[in-house]
Amino acid sequence: MAEDKMQQQRFELKYIIKEDVALAVRDFVGSYLEIDEYGATLPNFSYPVHSLYLDSDDLYLYQSTINGDKNRYKLRLRFYDSRAEAPIFFEIKRRMNNIIVKQRGGVRRDAVNWLLAGYLPEPAHLVSRDPRQLVALQNFCKLMHQVRARPKAHITYRREAWISPRDNSVRVTLDREVKFEPEPLARLSIEMGKPVIVFGKEVILELKFTDRFPGWFKELVRIFGLMQCGAAKYVEGVTLLGQHRVNRTIVANDPETAFQEFKGSGASGRGPD
Repeated sequence: MAEDKMQQQRFELKYIIKEDVALAVRDFVGSYLEIDEYGATLPNFSYPVHSLYLDSDDLYLYQSTINGDKNRYKLRLRFYDSRAEAPIFFEIKRRMNNIIVKQRGGVRRDAVNWLLAGYLPEPAHLVSRDPRQLVALQNFCKLMHQVRARPKAHITYRREAWISPRDNSVRVTLDREVKFEPEPLARLSIEMGKPVIVFGKEVILELKFTDRFPGWFKELVRIFGLMQCGAAKYVEGVTLLGQHRVNRTIVANDPETAFQEFKGSGASGRGPD
């Protein structure tokens, strides 16, 4: 498995820009950063990202963002394709005042229902021996249980990512074609039915840094006349589609039902091997 280069703690500034500006920003950023390995050989330097967002039935996590709570978090499962051997990452994204703190742990796809049913992860579920990933999974399960979160929405987009050639202290991403649809089950499919387009043809630019604000970031903002704004994909999607369309629940085939069926099949009570 490739090294996980996620920035665990960072500052994050967001801007919504048009495609022609995004292309100019790409040229500017290319003087300082390198295109990441996943997008280097792909058209438009972009790779697909899929996220399954969890929330309570009263959309507590959505409301905490709408209300502007200083200390809030999101729960999501991130995946990149439908291959059976591809890992699924359980992620916690916290905002603590102006700092973004992320934790994530990868598990085997066949272990997802076990965790979503409320059971703690076991060593056989993990795709990495890094103890931080186990801690992240345990924290995810704790928060999920506290708010009774369950799958609510599938979001996908195409990401172009630029990274620092020396370390992971600076990162710039351009997200295009953001799509959103309700998803009450953990199907983890890359296919969508009738999604809504959240930001139209506009591009979400994110400037991410772990220490000081780079001087050339300031120059980039000045040259292109960028105006910082909020661009939370889950929140914007729920708002666009309507809360009543997202907070519907389906009892049949939910993670707990799937887990009980798994146990009834004669599999070990310790979960997937």
